[in-house]
Amino acid sequence: NGVMFRHSIERMDPVHYLSSSYWEHWLTGVTTLAVEAGAASVDELERRAGGRFPLSRPDRGVLPDDLTPRTEPRHSVGDEVRVREWHPPGHTRAPRYVQGRRGTVVRVDAAANVADIEAHGGGFVTDPLYSVRFTSRELWGDGGADGEVVHVDLYERYLQDP
Repeated sequence: NGVMFRHSIERMDPVHYLSSSYWEHWLTGVTTLAVEAGAASVDELERRAGGRFPLSRPDRGVLPDDLTPRTEPRHSVGDEVRVREWHPPGHTRAPRYVQGRRGTVVRVDAAANVADIEAHGGGFVTDPLYSVRFTSRELWGDGGADGEVVHVDLYERYLQDP
């Protein structure tokens, strides 16, 4: 599963992640999933590797209380929205730099699988997906340039009224 695989890489110790190659990220992610699924053991890996075999950190993510699939969008193009400000442990597709910030819906896409929920073992749960435009001033205050914008694709469960 691609979502769980990506999440296994995101759980790597930051020092290991930053000091290893792209392919080592893949190896770490795949072997972490194999150990978590019971297909291999840490002892077996370390015996075959001839020493320590680094795995990703345990999944400490928390599933939301509401796992109801949603398909009908609440927001429309032109609506002002605010991104929920919350910092769940584990995987999230809502970048921290947009959390708590106001933006404008510029595109409404079909409902899509919420990767956060699937990555933490909650299964396939759909949510409407939006492209939200943020001004750079909204995101970075005086550090943002006039007229510059950033578009971020966000699931509906990340959004609230402004």
